[in-house]
Amino acid sequence: MDFTFTEEQEAAAEAAGAVFSGTAPDAVPSPALTTGAVADDIDRGLWRTLADADLLGLVIDPAYGGAGLDPVALCLVLREAGKVLARVPLLETGAAALALQTYADAALREETLPRIGRGELIVTVASAGRTGHDPAELTVEAREEDEGDGADAHWTLDGTHSAVPWAHSADRVLLPAHTRDGSAVLALVPRDHPGVALAEQVSTTGERYAEVRLDAVRLTAREVITDPAAWERLRQLLTIGTCAQALGLGERVLAMTAEYTGTREQFGHPVATFQAVAVQAADRYIDLRAMEATLWQAAWRLGTGAPGALPPAGDVAVAKIWAAEGVRRVVQTAQHLHGGFGADTDYPLHRYHAWAKQLELALGPAAAHEEALGDLLAAHALG
Repeated sequence: MDFTFTEEQEAAAEAAGAVFSGTAPDAVPSPALTTGAVADDIDRGLWRTLADADLLGLVIDPAYGGAGLDPVALCLVLREAGKVLARVPLLETGAAALALQTYADAALREETLPRIGRGELIVTVASAGRTGHDPAELTVEAREEDEGDGADAHWTLDGTHSAVPWAHSADRVLLPAHTRDGSAVLALVPRDHPGVALAEQVSTTGERYAEVRLDAVRLTAREVITDPAAWERLRQLLTIGTCAQALGLGERVLAMTAEYTGTREQFGHPVATFQAVAVQAADRYIDLRAMEATLWQAAWRLGTGAPGALPPAGDVAVAKIWAAEGVRRVVQTAQHLHGGFGADTDYPLHRYHAWAKQLELALGPAAAHEEALGDLLAAHALG
């Protein structure tokens, strides 16, 4: 498979690298040294810079002021974001934009997409449900109601989503819900809408998350996407974006490890020259290359819809398995090779470790995706 990037995709990656070059993960306090979240808000300055560089409209159609690129381009930018632990909802807003562009009606697209591209509208996504283990759409019920007398139909939502990233900073929350017949829908809910309440939560990374509670939240029909494919597509986009962040994080951690072991001496020699150290670093390099290959396979399938032996969900599952296992092994080896220095809160490795754990478990750990892949393979064999 030829994964050569187009000029436009490479330009997006280069622009992202330039934007993120000024971001320093070690400038953020350690979660262990704070009483709550490491910050009350996203990095607004970085968000504005991303908008000025036209990176927020990367996947938005030119008709709405975007660049019209594909999930591969988005993943290239997210890879750069992962290298610096960028505190912005780039993944959530980008995935939401693609979902709205594909499945929302014309009026909602006109209202949201140009503003997303300009950085004026921040959209986050609720994907963990109530516990992070059960299907996320089951935690909120959506009821379509028609009051008659010529009034427009509307939807009423009740339920709770936990661990919603950047919810306090977002303008809208795109969340899955289920109807009485069991169908999945997507609802675009304003954060300050009547009936919406946010409870404070803090993630493994120390970032400010929220439990979003919906009590008889009333939405217009155009704010609810009823296409049953919309939620599955959005979840796949979030998953490959998470894999891209994990890849960038792992690459940065391996580079930090190479730099440290190349200068740290033992018995008069850099520890990088010891065979045991070199073998461990080589194994982690292999992990990263496997993470990269499976990521681009999945992103390409989602972007093109090209046929394969399995549906795109199979490629997404493989990518997430490698990302979850690979990023965990990379940070564990880094901690081991750094010795006690890796636990020093004045050194950024501990923050990369926390983010790696968050990315490993986000949208399902490796075991969950192995089970999903097994089900797909079994269905394929029976078919």
